[in-house]
Amino acid sequence: MNWDDMAVVGRIARPHGIRGQVIVNVETDFPAQRFRPGAELFVDRRGAVEPLTLTTVRFHQGRPIVGFAGVERIEDAQALAGLDLRVPPERLAQLPSGMFYRHDLVGCRVETAAGGFVGIVKRVEGPPSISRLVVAEDENGGEILIPLVAPICVEVDVVAKRIVVDPPDGLLELNASLNHKGRKENTPER
Repeated sequence: MNWDDMAVVGRIARPHGIRGQVIVNVETDFPAQRFRPGAELFVDRRGAVEPLTLTTVRFHQGRPIVGFAGVERIEDAQALAGLDLRVPPERLAQLPSGMFYRHDLVGCRVETAAGGFVGIVKRVEGPPSISRLVVAEDENGGEILIPLVAPICVEVDVVAKRIVVDPPDGLLELNASLNHKGRKENTPER
């Protein structure tokens, strides 16, 4: 299994209690289906993709507290903190027309409604309700952050790998000026 092709469904936040359970930050719109006893999720530990089977699940304040087979102690749970939980794309539910998974947006070309090139989506950050696109502005590492909301991202075509944006005045320029300001400050004087 290729780790990079897998879809992120959550991130292990921290241990919960002393019996090996962990709290998960959800990265899916379908937490009840994804986090249930018997479900298999995958982590990457030191370059090796490993399956983890959920044994217990309960939700507290919208976040799952889960137990995994073979994770019995707090020390075992601590070793998992910070790891992404992923699933292979073929295990994802089929979405209705007009909907997409966040990982489908990575690699999309972002352009303005007038056809101007903005950049390529590197990743999608934030929880599903307040996500933002991280767009590679140029080869020098500059990034533009664009809220993933319908009034700004007016067209999303994952098949064509294209997103059309209609940003409010100053949004793209603000990101660009912050990137260049940061680069200038971090560049040593000669």
